[in-house]
Amino acid sequence: MNTSLKVTRNRYVFAAVFAALIAVSGFFIIPLGPVPLVLKNLFIILAGTVLGSFYGAVSLLIFTAAGLLGAPVFVIPGPAAFGTPLGGYIIGYIIGSLCAGIICGLPKVSEKKISIFFVIRLSLASFLGFALILICGTVYMMRLNSISFNAAVTAGIIPFILGDLIKWAISIPIALKLRPIAARYINE
Repeated sequence: MNTSLKVTRNRYVFAAVFAALIAVSGFFIIPLGPVPLVLKNLFIILAGTVLGSFYGAVSLLIFTAAGLLGAPVFVIPGPAAFGTPLGGYIIGYIIGSLCAGIICGLPKVSEKKISIFFVIRLSLASFLGFALILICGTVYMMRLNSISFNAAVTAGIIPFILGDLIKWAISIPIALKLRPIAARYINE
């Protein structure tokens, strides 16, 4: 098998692995105040920051397709999830991972040596990814339920801020460690 085909295969395998991690991580719930901490968002952002924009988004498309086909990866299985505010967050998953991946790009083996510039870029990418998930969910909730901006922010953003900040802080060192490892397999 030539190198190019092997690298392409590896990229799709990594995307599938992240789709599986995202699906499984939804079952791990940590009680934290009124809103439990679910690890799903962490792996969604890691898909983008570790695999880059295209393959991070592919992992979310695999995850979303599985959910739409009825796999128990959404709280409400199947297409019915899009008739609830959850639909906006699902859209945000794809957009958040894609944007985080655009900012970070494909991983490089040379990233084993960490630069402050890249840590800042990765931090901003992760933060933006988490923010976009919340924004998409909130806007979708506003449209779906015909509620005010303040009511949507109160229901769709504020309860999740603490948990997402914790996941954001955790995502940075994990991505810094995983990117050079992934680069060995998904870069030519």
